[in-house]
Amino acid sequence: MRFADINDSYRAVVIGGSAGSFQGITKILSNIPESFPLPIIMCLHRLKHVRNGFMEALSIKSVKPVIEPYDKEGIKKGKVYLAPANYHMYIELGHTFALSTESMVNNSRPSIDITLESSAYSYKQRLIGILLSGANKDGAIGMKTIKEKGGLTIVQDPAECLIDTMPTAALRITEIDYTLSIENIIKFLNELAKKYSN
Repeated sequence: MRFADINDSYRAVVIGGSAGSFQGITKILSNIPESFPLPIIMCLHRLKHVRNGFMEALSIKSVKPVIEPYDKEGIKKGKVYLAPANYHMYIELGHTFALSTESMVNNSRPSIDITLESSAYSYKQRLIGILLSGANKDGAIGMKTIKEKGGLTIVQDPAECLIDTMPTAALRITEIDYTLSIENIIKFLNELAKKYSN
């Protein structure tokens, strides 16, 4: 599969996922190059009272360490970040993280919409947004905002998802750039990485 609009102008990848996304995200993290140049910012629904184990399980599969950022921590190239349990994770205009315990959004904290929308305002056309399997509509508005700000949007193919509510909700309200299997999301990211190594 060819991706005509891959170029080296992007500065971040943001990924949202919920129920059924763990297997997909671990495949992605284990199959990108260790030298992947962009920060990968992940907001995944997780049990709010279980603070240990989830990040470690992702790190075991990932070619890169997975980091839960601190409030006001700067976003660095090539790092993989995960929204901490029970915190909303905003991306501020100076490309730093802001963590919040304000009310749940879409019955979730962290809210995927919050992370995607704030990323869109921070990175604009230099952002790639990816939405994976999930059981509610959290993330759909965020993907719409990424598209409106000029970013590139990808959803996991609903036919492949364990639970297709989340990507289907995004497809209903936004003209998504790519609807891809996990395998093709990996191919996209690997092609993207090559653009930065040339």
